[in-house]
Amino acid sequence: MFGRHEISPTLRRRLNIGLATGLVVVGVLLAQLWNLQVLRGPELRTMSENNRIRLRRVQATRGRIVDRYGRVLVESRASFDAVLVPEDTHDLPSTVENLAQFLQQGAAETQAILDQAAERPPFQEVPVRRDLNWDQVVALETHQIDLPGVSIRVTPSRSYPHGPLLSHLLGYLGEINKEELARAPRYRPGDFVGKSGLEKSWESALRGVNGGQQIEVDAFGRELRVLQEVEATPGNTLVLSVDLDLQRAAEQALGARSGAVVALDPRNGEVLAMVSYPPFDPNLFARGIMPAEWRGLVEDAEHPLNNRALQGQYPPGSTFKIVVAAAALEEGIINPFTRIGCHGGIPFGNHYFRCWRKEGHGSLNVHEALVQSCDVFFYQVGQRVGIDTIAEYARAFGLGAPTGISLENEMTGTIPDSDWKHRRFGEKWYAGETLSCAVGQGYVTATPLQMAQLIATAATGVRYRPHLVRQVEAPTGEVIEQVQPEEVARLPLRRTTLEQLHSALEEVVMTDRGTGKRARLPGVTIAGKTGTAQVVKLGNVRLKAHQLQRQERDHAWFISYAPAEDPTIAVAALVEHADGGGGAIAAPLVHDVLQEYFRLQEEREPRKYAQH
Repeated sequence: MFGRHEISPTLRRRLNIGLATGLVVVGVLLAQLWNLQVLRGPELRTMSENNRIRLRRVQATRGRIVDRYGRVLVESRASFDAVLVPEDTHDLPSTVENLAQFLQQGAAETQAILDQAAERPPFQEVPVRRDLNWDQVVALETHQIDLPGVSIRVTPSRSYPHGPLLSHLLGYLGEINKEELARAPRYRPGDFVGKSGLEKSWESALRGVNGGQQIEVDAFGRELRVLQEVEATPGNTLVLSVDLDLQRAAEQALGARSGAVVALDPRNGEVLAMVSYPPFDPNLFARGIMPAEWRGLVEDAEHPLNNRALQGQYPPGSTFKIVVAAAALEEGIINPFTRIGCHGGIPFGNHYFRCWRKEGHGSLNVHEALVQSCDVFFYQVGQRVGIDTIAEYARAFGLGAPTGISLENEMTGTIPDSDWKHRRFGEKWYAGETLSCAVGQGYVTATPLQMAQLIATAATGVRYRPHLVRQVEAPTGEVIEQVQPEEVARLPLRRTTLEQLHSALEEVVMTDRGTGKRARLPGVTIAGKTGTAQVVKLGNVRLKAHQLQRQERDHAWFISYAPAEDPTIAVAALVEHADGGGGAIAAPLVHDVLQEYFRLQEEREPRKYAQH
C-alpha cells in the first residue's frame, strides 16, 4: 500500500474535483427524484393514469316503436362505428388520410373529419363512419398500426325494418347540432337525436339513460380491458294506434301518386293510418346520411321530406260543402225543403260562377245538393249565410287551427273571414269571394289530417284530438303511461241538423246518383263526400285533365266514414294534380282502404261481424 506522502498534489486535486462533481451529480439526481416523487408525485400520477385510463360513455339502446298489435316498426341493432381520438395520433392529417383511403372516402368527407376534430377537445371521440360493413371492419383492424387513435365501437343503431313505410309518421334521427346542444346540455356532440316525426316528439321517452365504462388503453389508444362499468338503461317502448296492415293497404291504394291518406277512429281520435307520398327511407339517416343523399332529398321537386298529411295545405273543394250546409241549416237560412234552381252557373258581378255539371242540376234541396255536389246551390246558400258565419262553423269542425297531434310543424290551413282579410291584405271582404269559399275554393285551405278530423266529427258530433301513441311501456314491459282520448269540442248542431247531414252523406255513396258511388262496398253502409279542388283559374274554358300540364290539374278529394250507422273509421284521401275528380280518383282509393279495414276486422273479430 502506498503512503499518503506518495500521492502527488496534482492527483489529489483531480480526485477532489471528481469527488465534488460526483457529489453534485448525486445531489441533483436526489433533488430531481424528490421533485418527481414527492413534490410533483400526485400530479404526475394523475397524468399517467389519465393517459392509461379512459372514461367512455355507453350509449343507451333507444326504445322500440310498435303498432297497435305489437308488431315492430322501429328497433335498434348493433352497428360497427369507426371513431378517432385526436390526442392518440401523433400526425392527425396523415392518420385521416390513411383512414379515408381504407374507407374509400372522398375529399369532402375527409375534410369534415378534420373539421370535427378541430372543433372538439382532443380527448373526445370523433365519429368517422357509422355502420361499417364487414370489409371495412376488416380493413381497419388489419391496418391498425397505420391508424393510431382509430378504433371500432359497437353501438346501437336505429333500424326501420319497413323502410319508407310510415317514414313521415315515425321520422328519423340525426346528429345533434349546436342549437339543440344549447337547449339540452345533457347531450354531447356526436349524439343522435330525433329530428322529425315521433322520433322527435317522443325523444325523452325513447332515448333511455346512457351508461359508462372505465377502460385501459395502450399508447395507440387501443382498448386493453374494461376496469369498471355502469350499465345503460334502454329507452321506453311506444305502442302506437296505427295498424301496420291498414297502413300498408293505404300506401298501396295511393300508389305512386303524390298525396296523402289519413284514417282515424272517430270514437276516440286514434290515428289508424297516415300516408304521405312520396316517402323517404329513414335508414339513410340512421347510418349517417351522405351529403349527396341529403341534397337529393332536399332538391327533389316532389319534396319527399314533407308530410303532406299535416303540412300540405290544399283547397278542400266540395268537401267543404258539409260546413256550409251545416251553417245554413243551423242558422235557419234554409230548411230541408228549401229548393234552389241550378242551370249550370250563375252570374255575379263581373263573373260567371259555373257548376261542375254544365247542363245544371235543376231544382234541388240541401239533401240533393250534397248528394250531387251542386255548386250553384252552395254559391247562393253561401252568399246568404255570409263569410263570417261560414268561418265560425268551419272552426267548430276543427278547420283553421292545428289539430294538436303530437308531430311537429303541423300547418293550420286557412279559414278566411272579413277580419282576416283586413289583417292580411288591408282590404275589405268582397261578396264575390264568399261564393268561391262556399265551395271550398278561394282563400280556404285545409290539410288532409284536418279533413279526416272534419269527417270524423261530422260522423259522431264530437271532435277528438288525433293521437298516435296508445301507451308507453318500460323496458320491463310495465305500462308507465296510458294515453287517454281527448275530447276537444262538440259540434254546435241540433240533432236534426246532424241527421240531415248523415242522410245526405250516406246517399253520396250508396245511391247511383251520388258522386261518391265508386267507394261503395258490399255489406257495409258508407257515408262520404267528394271534392275536386281547382288549382288554377281557367275562366270559361273547359279542359280535360289530360289536356292540362300536371301542375295545372285539379286535386281530388274524398272523405268518408263507415259503417254509417255506427262509425268506427273515418278516412280522408287527397291526390294531387289528379287525372280526374274526387269521385273518379279519390273515392276508389278510399274504397280499397275501407275494404281492407273491414276484411281485417272480420278476420280478427269474426263473431262480431258475423252478426251484421
